[in-house]
Amino acid sequence: METMTLKDLNSLFRNEGHKHFQILLPDGAPVPHSFHITEVGNVRKTFIDCGGVVRETSTCQLQVWVGDDFDHRIEAKKAAAILDKAKSIVPDDSLPVEVEYEDQVISQYTIEGHEITDSAVILKLANKHTTCLARELCGLPSPAEEESTCCAPGCCR
Repeated sequence: METMTLKDLNSLFRNEGHKHFQILLPDGAPVPHSFHITEVGNVRKTFIDCGGVVRETSTCQLQVWVGDDFDHRIEAKKAAAILDKAKSIVPDDSLPVEVEYEDQVISQYTIEGHEITDSAVILKLANKHTTCLARELCGLPSPAEEESTCCAPGCCR
């Protein structure tokens, strides 16, 4: 599944503006409803992989923070307004969106999907994973080859 882009997220928020915005962690647990979006960032990462190839990635990152104002609720239209304020630093709305959230440790998640209910727009987060980007050079099978040679559920993960 492809991650949600900034354009997709903005469209979702605008179409469902009167509804509350909620977030589900990968294990299905909800982020408390009193969360704030404290940052919207254009995160660029330039790195060299283990094969010596220089690479660059860019994402739009939303930082979510839970304060002690437990009556706080964010509506989708407010979230869209927050994203609008970031247009000068996140000019490319085709960037994938990631969510940064602290629950004992700071974690970054992709947006796996969403659900729309009568009262809410719910974003479903997914865990990010590491991988070897120079698999051939490192003598590792491609992900497709790994799956085809796997003898038991989960043995290649």
